[in-house]
Amino acid sequence: MIKVRNDVKAIKLGIQEIERHPVPVLGIDYKMKIVYKNIKIAELDVENRTIKISLPNKYKKEESKKILDIAIEKMYEQIAKVEVENAMEKIRITLGFAPEDFEIKKINGSYGKCENQKITINPEIVKYSREVIEYNILHQYCHLKYKNHCKSFYDLLAKYQPNYEIYENVIK
Repeated sequence: MIKVRNDVKAIKLGIQEIERHPVPVLGIDYKMKIVYKNIKIAELDVENRTIKISLPNKYKKEESKKILDIAIEKMYEQIAKVEVENAMEKIRITLGFAPEDFEIKKINGSYGKCENQKITINPEIVKYSREVIEYNILHQYCHLKYKNHCKSFYDLLAKYQPNYEIYENVIK
């Protein structure tokens, strides 16, 4: 749901607010509010399950939904850099092997893939809890050993995540 505040008080103050909710981050739903202000650099603040992004007034000309979608996408990318890297390291230590490379990049229709010993994780995975993120990365690591979803793949997955079906259902 998107809500735009353009009341008389806000107009007099030169402020326009745009809200969207829910916006999931690490399994918790947040409200997102974009406020346009007389500032030069964007600001982000999180308080009481509300993510407030303050943008310079020059961005008011852009379509509100477009700005909101870009802000959410950039936020997911920044959170993913930290969360995915932490989970990759944890899984690497647990399994004792690692991909040749990994990247965080938007993938249509998937939260992760493994090709040619390289793992790609969709930044939108940070909509889910850390446990789901770790499961998704473990799943991709298992593809380093088994290219398809054969019995050996699921045996390896179950060895390190016995309840993997729960996480698969959450992602689907």
